[in-house]
Parts: sequence; structure tokens; C-alpha cells
Amino acid sequence: MTAGWAARLAELGLELPPVAAPLASYVPAVRTGDLVFTSGQLPLVDGRLAGVGKVGAEVDPQEGYALTRVCVLNALAAVDALVGIDSVTRVVKVVGFVASAPGFHGQPGVVNGASELLAEIFGDAGSHARSAVGVSELPMDTPVEVELVVEVR
Repeated sequence: MTAGWAARLAELGLELPPVAAPLASYVPAVRTGDLVFTSGQLPLVDGRLAGVGKVGAEVDPQEGYALTRVCVLNALAAVDALVGIDSVTRVVKVVGFVASAPGFHGQPGVVNGASELLAEIFGDAGSHARSAVGVSELPMDTPVEVELVVEVR
């Protein structure tokens, strides 16, 4: 399937949120050729962070997993606003950042929230290369941040 992603989102009971306003001097997404790169997306819901703190301390890994799903919906909203979600032909790359408490090593499991949601939405076209990076701090004390690279028609 290379079209009908908006319908697939509806089937899953998911809705793309409004594009999150940039927190600094950047744009939510940029297209170059057949690729769209999103800026790092936070787990913002109605303009507010859905969680704060470090995964492995204030935020448990399951909550971090759920928050990466929110980040993906925000990233897809940026893609949709730029080129339309139905123009996506495949997800190329996911970069997930996890604000990690000392000794926390479960970043891949947290970022699986993003990867698994993309598979639910895009099926085989959602298979992607990925990085799951543990960091000491993220903007606004957010636990997670996700960037996407997608190929479009």
C-alpha cells in the first residue's frame, strides 16, 4: 500500500494533531528531493508536554514507550502539513533520543514505541533504519524526542 495512510490512521483510531509550534529558530519539516526530514518532535499534546523527567527515574520505560508514539504522531503531522500524509511511500529512518537516568540502558525498548507505531500505520513501508540514543538532557525536561526521515512521491 502506498496511499491511503490517512484512512489507515482513522482505522487505527488515530488522529494527527495540529503541527507543534517550533520552540526555537527552525521549521517542523523540510523536503529535499524525495525525502522529508522532520525536526525533533517532543511528546506535546495540546501544546503541553505529556510527561517530564528521565526514563529510568521519574518516567518508567513503558511510559517512555507511549510518549515516543506521541512524538511520532507529531512528526507525521509535520509531514502531513508539508506534503500530505498520503504522499509517503516509506519510512526511511527514525532517530529516537531518550533522556536517561544513570544506569538506564533500555533505550531500544523505549524507541520501539515509535517503530511499532510506524509499522502499525505503514505496514512494510514502515520498516526503517533506526538509532536509539540515550542522552543526559532534552529540551524542557522531556523524556523523549523523535525525528523521522520519510520518502515521498
